[in-house]
Amino acid sequence: MEADRGQLLAICERVQTDWFQLRAERLGGTVWDDGPLHWTDGPDGQNLMFPRSIPLDAVERGVERARANGHELVGCWVENDTDASPLAELGFERGWSPWWMTASLERISQSIDPRVHLGALPGDVSDEQGGYGRLLELAQIEPDRTFYAAARVDGVLAGHAWSFMSGENAGIFDLDVWPPFRRTGLGAGLLHAVVAAAREAGAKTAIIGTSPQGALIYRAQGFTRIGQGSTWWLELAADSDSAAGAAPELSAAAGSPAV
Repeated sequence: MEADRGQLLAICERVQTDWFQLRAERLGGTVWDDGPLHWTDGPDGQNLMFPRSIPLDAVERGVERARANGHELVGCWVENDTDASPLAELGFERGWSPWWMTASLERISQSIDPRVHLGALPGDVSDEQGGYGRLLELAQIEPDRTFYAAARVDGVLAGHAWSFMSGENAGIFDLDVWPPFRRTGLGAGLLHAVVAAAREAGAKTAIIGTSPQGALIYRAQGFTRIGQGSTWWLELAADSDSAAGAAPELSAAAGSPAV
């Protein structure tokens, strides 16, 4: 069973990495390796993805690259048993810990919520989402791998979610319902919509990284917790000269799994 859990955790990490990488590559960002480190720089900012070892000098190079590009934050996703002391030495602080959960798509309801629509429509980007509209292009660029769903109540955008195909696994990302519309079943409706799209595309298993509070919701939808990871974050001091000379960044948007 432990070996199975180890394999499942590796799948969760791969799906998360593939999502960040796809968004960077297809939306004007960059992806690169520096020794054992795999970096992505896209709509989610600059992130170091699940290193097994963390050479101090290589992380320093990544941080300097982020600073030169005008980033204010650098993220790192790691397994709990990874030695993260080099990150702490450079000033990274430990952040939220994703609870990794999986579910067979056969166990998730296929019910349809009439308030949820698969695909983007005019008005799907609200003022508080800023440049999120740039991300919606991904569903047109990669229509066989990425699926976006939006919820509307009386014509008002109330929430959204994504699913992303990585092999036969579907990552569920950015599932969120705006506060005035929570506790009305929209979260389940969004989940069912993006899962159904992934199932039709050939996915067998759903993957989610969530908070302990979110885990209660997803457990009720058929998900099982298989492990936990951690994130580390470094805030960079603003450098007006570097920021002024850097190429424009894609607007930040939540790229972490559903929470």
